[in-house]
Amino acid sequence: MIDIAIPGKGKLKIKRLVLDLNGTIALDGEIIDGVAERLDRLSRLLDIFIITSDTMGSAERVTKDLKIKLYKIKKGNENAQKLELIRKIGERETVAIGNGSNDVLMLKESLIGICIPGREGASMDAMMASDLNISDINDAFDLLLKPDRLVATLRK
Repeated sequence: MIDIAIPGKGKLKIKRLVLDLNGTIALDGEIIDGVAERLDRLSRLLDIFIITSDTMGSAERVTKDLKIKLYKIKKGNENAQKLELIRKIGERETVAIGNGSNDVLMLKESLIGICIPGREGASMDAMMASDLNISDINDAFDLLLKPDRLVATLRK
C-alpha cells in the first residue's frame, strides 16, 4: 500500500493499480522498456491489474513474466467493462492508467486517473478525464514509487 497526504485531496491509501495494456504499457504488442522492472517494484506495494480487450492478441505472452493479474474483456463496450473492474476492486483505493477513449470512465472514477499519451497518443476524452497527463509510462510509475512527486503535482 502507498499512503500519501495531498493538500486539498486528503489522506489517500492506494492499494491497487489498473493498467490498460496496448498504448499504455505496451506498444505494437511489446512491453515498453523499463516497464517490467518498475512493475516488479510496484507489485511489492500494490495489487496490479492489466485490463485489455487484447487488440494485438499478445496479452498472455507479454504479461506472462509480470507480477500482475490479467483481466481480459470482450470487444465492444470496453469503457463500461473497465469501469466495472474499477468498481469491483474499489475505486477509492485504485489508481488507473490508460490513454484511450475506452479508458475514460476508469480514469474518471478511480482515486487517481493518469493518462499516458506516449508514442501512440491519447484521446482528448482520456486526457480530460484524468487527474494527470504524463508523457511516459515509466515516469508515471516513478510517481507511485516516489509519491512526494504526486503531492507536488496534485496539491491544491
